[in-house]
Amino acid sequence: MLWTLLSIVVAFAELIAFMSADWLIGKAKPSSSEDVDNRTGGSQEPYHPTLGIYGRCTRISHMQFSRRDTLCGPYAENFNEIASGFWQATAIFLPMGIMILCTVAFVSVFTMCVQSIMKKSIFNVCGLLQGIAGLFLILGLILYPAGWGCQKAISYCGPYASAYKLGDCSLGWAFYTAIGGTVLTFICAVFSAQAEIATSSDKVQEEIEEGKNLICLL
Repeated sequence: MLWTLLSIVVAFAELIAFMSADWLIGKAKPSSSEDVDNRTGGSQEPYHPTLGIYGRCTRISHMQFSRRDTLCGPYAENFNEIASGFWQATAIFLPMGIMILCTVAFVSVFTMCVQSIMKKSIFNVCGLLQGIAGLFLILGLILYPAGWGCQKAISYCGPYASAYKLGDCSLGWAFYTAIGGTVLTFICAVFSAQAEIATSSDKVQEEIEEGKNLICLL
């Protein structure tokens, strides 16, 4: 049961992290509506735009209403417009790992009642797939910082940004979530072996010998 829950959590965590624009938090930028503040006597606080693998968040000021909104969306309309070749590689490896994790998470729900297919343990197969997914995620996360020297990242992080150097940027929650999800992926792979042992317990074997074809583990 614990392995099933962790598998689902890891898949969703990695998916949300990949889709987020909060991978890099850019250097502080002044608001563009200084004229409004001069008239109203207010003070504009600087804001930090964020940049993801294929998306970004920035602030848009409405002069007539003295209102500021944050606009988030993809900066790349297609794969070739992703800012760096390293980020393009990340955009390949991460989704591959996430796709495997989502498949395992879906299958794991049914392992509470079905433990084998074609005489192969579902737990062992899923654990192997989670290990492979973890390798894809590691590759994507290693390649991602190599793209910090691209022109898009420099526009957010300043001229001192380069491969594996953040410049004036800081890492956002999405990057840390992706790392945490990768660690949990390998933990899930280990737990799958424990789940296999649990389903092979004496109690389960006794029920199988009694002729029960459907055994649910709660």
